[in-house]
Amino acid sequence: MGLPPIRWCTRMVDTITADTITADTSAQALRLLRVLHLASPALPVGAFHFSQGLEYAVHAQWVHDASTAQAWLEGLASHALATLDLPLLARLHAAWSDADAAAVQRWNDWLLAARETAELRAEERHLGAALAKVLRELEVPVPAGRYGYVAMFACACVHWSIELPQALQTYGWVWLENQVLAAVKLVPLGQSAGQRLLHALMPRIAQSAACAVAIADADIGTGALMQILASARHETQYSRLFRS
Repeated sequence: MGLPPIRWCTRMVDTITADTITADTSAQALRLLRVLHLASPALPVGAFHFSQGLEYAVHAQWVHDASTAQAWLEGLASHALATLDLPLLARLHAAWSDADAAAVQRWNDWLLAARETAELRAEERHLGAALAKVLRELEVPVPAGRYGYVAMFACACVHWSIELPQALQTYGWVWLENQVLAAVKLVPLGQSAGQRLLHALMPRIAQSAACAVAIADADIGTGALMQILASARHETQYSRLFRS
């Protein structure tokens, strides 16, 4: 039996769309696709260039197998992602929503000041500039200025009507996926071990997103001392796969 004529298929799709898809469900579907786009590894921002100290941690044998990699990432999710990145993403999301340029600048500067090594600050600025370029190419109205990655991520979420819970979870997933990919390459771990690691850490990302909306301004910061030491030492590490 041959394929149906293209015109018949087109009419059928038009009928289904008109009868079954409301404007609200269509908007929800588009928001989901925007989230997937923002989380895609194919988004050309260069996050895969950075290990956030993991390369030195592997070099020093602090991380040497799947178990220690999971412990390292759980620690970062609890004491950096949940207490710094995600709370500031929530505040930047609110600032962009309110079109409050002063608040955007204040929270962006706060985040850069909280990046405690030159390497971590360089990563924040590099990813922010790269994402801003992508957003401008997609005709998202990004204001002039130098913003970090978290600020640009929040800007994209607000422009595309991605609500805060989804924005927090998406950012957390992007962070986790990049860190696991780095661990797969550095430890090294097999692809199956990497997938098990992603699966095991998903609940931790969900918890981090939930905690982020409740944290007070005075409690925002990072307690990941070993990551800070690893990042600082990575800046002068003799042999590196990842950028410093």
